[in-house]
Amino acid sequence: MNTTANTKNNSINNLMGKKDRGKGWIIGAALLALFLGALDALVMSAAMPTIITELGGLHLYAWVYSAYFLARAVSLPVFGKLSDLFATKKLFLFSIGLFVLASVAAGISPSMVFLIGARVFQGIGAGGIFALVYVVLSDVALPGQRAKTLSLASSVWGISSLIGPTLGGFIVTFFSWRWIFLMNLPLGILSWVGIIYFFKEFREKPGQVNLDWAGIFCMSGFILGLLTLVMVGGRELAWDSGQFILLAGVTLLLGIGFYIAEKRAKDPILDFKFFKVPGFALGNIIAFCASFSTFALFAYAPLFLQGALGSTPLQVGYAMLSLSLGWSLGSLLIGRMMHWAGQKRATLAGVLLMVLGTGLTLGFSRETSLVHSFWVFQVVGFGMGFITLSTLLIVQDSLKPEDLGVATSFHQFSRTLGGTIGVGLCGGLVTARLMDRLEGAGSQLPQAVLARLQESIENLFQAEFQAMIPEGAGKILQEAVANGVYSAFISIFIVSLISLGLVTFLPGKSS
Repeated sequence: MNTTANTKNNSINNLMGKKDRGKGWIIGAALLALFLGALDALVMSAAMPTIITELGGLHLYAWVYSAYFLARAVSLPVFGKLSDLFATKKLFLFSIGLFVLASVAAGISPSMVFLIGARVFQGIGAGGIFALVYVVLSDVALPGQRAKTLSLASSVWGISSLIGPTLGGFIVTFFSWRWIFLMNLPLGILSWVGIIYFFKEFREKPGQVNLDWAGIFCMSGFILGLLTLVMVGGRELAWDSGQFILLAGVTLLLGIGFYIAEKRAKDPILDFKFFKVPGFALGNIIAFCASFSTFALFAYAPLFLQGALGSTPLQVGYAMLSLSLGWSLGSLLIGRMMHWAGQKRATLAGVLLMVLGTGLTLGFSRETSLVHSFWVFQVVGFGMGFITLSTLLIVQDSLKPEDLGVATSFHQFSRTLGGTIGVGLCGGLVTARLMDRLEGAGSQLPQAVLARLQESIENLFQAEFQAMIPEGAGKILQEAVANGVYSAFISIFIVSLISLGLVTFLPGKSS
């Protein structure tokens, strides 16, 4: 018996020693890869006006963002499952390599169509990076240290949100917009080399693989169709238009096909039995609800601050930065407290903070100060930081170690889906409420102003739109904006309350 115990202890010690050697380099290389993907969307906003001027294709403007986002969302769960079947190291190297090569292609783009194509492959690479970086960090973490190790990823998002927009503006001003993409080459190579030399596999993979091709195809098509419906419905495509109905029908058929394929597959890309596990199902639903609230608030709070309060873009940026920083700091804090707080209590604390913060937005008015907004957003950010880390750990612990990739990537996907639906649904509510109030104002606003708002509510931020508003009508518009955004605040608060109810059913388990 002593010999068996000694053998077991030696095995554990060898594993810990193996993980400890080069652990810092592996984490650094993984976080650098995450930094590349996180920074991408943030630096793009500063470069897009210059890109449009040089390449043309103004009508394709939105697809530079959408192509990247959709490709990333579709590839997330696919790479997660693949990491449970094949070597994580090879998949991670492939994802980084694809992202870097696509970045170079984007940097030398001769046309807008070429750039959008490059962005699709960038998105696929980024989806692999976002799915696998959390798998890598989970694999490399020492026993009892997973929460602390995973919380480091949140600091990357915080750093990216701080330097991203400024870095983008600096590159465009002093160099060329092309270097926004080309700078990924040296950083990507550095991350790639770090993974090659220091990363070791810690999970055994099956010798024989039955890849669920039908499931991958149907799931990818279903996700692509669903997210596209949410993004364009009621804006680029009318709800009752033939194109929207056709897309909805194809998406539904793909969803049915995905369900049938998973029931028949020997090794499904997503086993529906996982949803019978309380930790997996509830953890992902709570992450969905939290992302719905946070990303919808991120999208429409600036509209309130600038359109209703008359704040400057710089002031709005400072106020919204508090949400990003709160998220990062909250995750870092709970990562170091998880060992005694426990996953369920950490999730409950995060949801309570989110309910408090989103509830405080219901008291916003045209007299609300920026300082008050700053602290409210900070509370929501802290709550989101608690929730994302604690629910990720709950979801990971709910499945077997050999399903770590599926658990991790589906949690990421749940957050992506929640944020997308939150922004889309609240956008429809805000636009409808805003237009009702403005149309009720009679002839005080020109029809051209109403038409521009109906086309896109973001036109509120454009200087030429502001010049179209008659003198004395600005107050009417501000009140209408405040009223419209208030409907989003109500929806955000309701979804936060739903997540609070769900927390009570979570299984209680310490990290």
